[in-house]
Amino acid sequence: MTVTFERATLANGLTVVAEVDDAAHSAACGFFVKTGARDEPAELMGVSHFLEHMMFKGTATRSAEEINRAFDDIGARHNAYTTSEITCFHAQTLPERLGEAVEVLADMLRPALREEDFSLEKNVILEEIAMYADQPFWALYERVCEARYGGHGLGHRVLGTPETIRAMPVDAMREYFRARYSADNTVVALAGRVNFEEQVRRIESMCGGWARAGAGRDASAPGSRPEGIEVEDEGVSRCYLLGLAPAPAAQDEARYAASVLASAIGDPDSGVLHWALVEPGLADEAHCSFEGHDGCGDWALYATCDPARADEVWRVLVESAAGAASSMTEDDLVRVKAKAATAVTLAGERPGGRMQRLGRLWAYFGEYRSLDEELGRLEAVTLGDVREVATRWPLTPVAQGRLGPG
Repeated sequence: MTVTFERATLANGLTVVAEVDDAAHSAACGFFVKTGARDEPAELMGVSHFLEHMMFKGTATRSAEEINRAFDDIGARHNAYTTSEITCFHAQTLPERLGEAVEVLADMLRPALREEDFSLEKNVILEEIAMYADQPFWALYERVCEARYGGHGLGHRVLGTPETIRAMPVDAMREYFRARYSADNTVVALAGRVNFEEQVRRIESMCGGWARAGAGRDASAPGSRPEGIEVEDEGVSRCYLLGLAPAPAAQDEARYAASVLASAIGDPDSGVLHWALVEPGLADEAHCSFEGHDGCGDWALYATCDPARADEVWRVLVESAAGAASSMTEDDLVRVKAKAATAVTLAGERPGGRMQRLGRLWAYFGEYRSLDEELGRLEAVTLGDVREVATRWPLTPVAQGRLGPG
């Protein structure tokens, strides 16, 4: 499989990147806007996700129904998502329909933002917030993130709160859109069987008039706030335990060693926590994950168990994670890296996965790394690297939470 990288930058600063594979049987496109919950003023918490919804409510040329029908007419698989740092709108199609998908996505990215649509969609957002509030893990995760980051934007809830959504005026959303959804804060990623020059011309015709806004982000690492919280919920019968600790940033080369260590600890079938907690029957679930953010990162330790054993499970959870790097062997490292390489390769095997990897890479780093380069960096991780990352960023939670029965 021969994949070539292409890049173009429009006069207004919008960047188009692509991994072109002439042997692919599909094509994918994604518009990645470098904005999310961390970029919102506290009083507008949830506006990025709310805007994601509003993109589907119609433009100057298409109604909401016409947007959906346009995707259906070309057989596209399309969706969108919002995180703390990125909002993405994407579609996968047959190669000959890619141009039409690009045009619909580009049109969506300049929504009408009508007040009547805004008022109606508030109810949808509030229902979504209520749905997640009924999920114990998410209810606890949001509280622990707030404890970990305090007033920093990374402590913001992606969906917002009922209070911020109800109080949000449409004019504030329009101003946020103007300031953040600019040409110079957007990356268009293409992958698969793509005629790059043709798609760049199409994107320029649709997006060449978008304004620059000089949108920025304070990516300095926020301080950690040691804090513990307890939540009682009469609707649950199990105990949910969660801890967050500082970890490498998305831009730090140590992220490869961090990913390996998190996999060694948290693999659901063979990780350290599986053998320490799940296999002996102490916990129903036990996980460890690493997430690199812009300028900082997080380790997350999580378990669910019988409330009567919560103290014991928490002790084993923290002690097992903290000691994992020092007890790791070369054989362990080989096995973990092999599984990680398989996961990375499978995720990037299809144009849709390659488009996602490419868009996020460019949004975070402004540079290109091929899948082979990423795998090479993963393969180069040594036991010394794993132990160094555990020393520099100990897996000792600075913010911890417990949710259990009332």
